[in-house]
Amino acid sequence: MILVLGGTSDSLEICDKLKFIDKEFILSVTTDYGRDLAISHAKNIILGKLNSKSLEDFIKTHEVNQIIDATHPYAVEVSKNALECAESLGVKYLRYERKSLIEQIKYKNIHVVDTLEEACDIVNELGNNIFIGTGSKNLEVYVNRLKDKNLIARVLPTSEVIISCEKLGLNADNIIAMKGPFSKNINEETYKHYNIDVLITKESGIAGGFLEKIDACETLSIPAVIIRRSTIFYPNVINNVNELEIALNC
Repeated sequence: MILVLGGTSDSLEICDKLKFIDKEFILSVTTDYGRDLAISHAKNIILGKLNSKSLEDFIKTHEVNQIIDATHPYAVEVSKNALECAESLGVKYLRYERKSLIEQIKYKNIHVVDTLEEACDIVNELGNNIFIGTGSKNLEVYVNRLKDKNLIARVLPTSEVIISCEKLGLNADNIIAMKGPFSKNINEETYKHYNIDVLITKESGIAGGFLEKIDACETLSIPAVIIRRSTIFYPNVINNVNELEIALNC
């Protein structure tokens, strides 16, 4: 049995590929929204967050012999748990990793940092109207560290996410509830409409519309603060779904 750790559009492509090559698998997602998206891609779906213990129990109960980790590039703890469980139980581990695109950026007005806190420190010096292009996770950090700034957060259009934004003090003027990824033109018009001074984003890869965010900044001469990914050593990695079948047979 294969366990796919999902939560990204990449994981749905992987599920489609597994079905195509006739592999039995279970998809793990953490949100109702993720489950709704996955229904047409996977027959067996489990909902909920798996910590190290529950993941280990699940692997044993369902006789999982292969983990495909297709979680978000910034879901570091989930990947660490999966690596540890795979090693301790003798289960094969395969990481699907979106390629980093930072090296492809030609725009010079970017600031690459390692943490949200560093991003906030730089942003505090760059402008007042801050576009948060990192989703709803960690919004509390921005709210607490950018108290005197006008924050514009683009988040998923689900009631749960919007309620969480409102609990942090954000209102309709601060929330853009839309599902991405977004084109360069949409980003440009959004930045202009909200008179954005600076962007905060993560290097989410092609699937996350990362380059389109930066290209829009370049067109409008808006500085971009990029939070880079944490570095994890993955023993077995692919960057393309077309590599999946070969990787599974290695």
